[in-house]
Amino acid sequence: MCEKSKMLSGEIYNAYDKDLVLLRNKARHLTKLYNNSDPEETTQRINILKKLFGKIGGNFEIEPPFNCDYGTNIEIGENFYANFNFLILDDGLVKIGDDALFAPNVSIFTATHLVDPTLRPKNADYTKAVTIGNNVWVGGGAIINPGVSIGDNSVIGSGSVVTKDIPANVVAVGNPCRILKYINK
Repeated sequence: MCEKSKMLSGEIYNAYDKDLVLLRNKARHLTKLYNNSDPEETTQRINILKKLFGKIGGNFEIEPPFNCDYGTNIEIGENFYANFNFLILDDGLVKIGDDALFAPNVSIFTATHLVDPTLRPKNADYTKAVTIGNNVWVGGGAIINPGVSIGDNSVIGSGSVVTKDIPANVVAVGNPCRILKYINK
């Protein structure tokens, strides 16, 4: 099994595999083009993101700067908006549903490392996918950690650190992020 397949399946993999380095460099090139584009160059920006992402719906906007590891492991639904300094470490799959809103400085991480210190120096990494439902709003400076799912219609408060799954229809805040209240539908 190649290192990319191991990475995407959540198995231990070598992040410094030459093919993975090439894929990350391609993403760096595309994000540099995107981040340096003029705001009026909407067609160019859309085309760059379509080349970068694994899947992207219609009617989307990401305010530069935006950064990611691979891009191809990101799937975004319809009507998406992310404000400045959006970061996705998409070593694992990241799925974001329709009508999602992200405030400035939101980070999503799928990459994680082994706890055993004897294995860490050997470039042994693994991933956990992140899934974010439809109609989710994530407040400024929130961090979404590996393996987390956030249910439909939920709100994640500014500055939250999401370490565990958040169900649908809630407002959740804090470090670690906890349910503050349920949203009546």
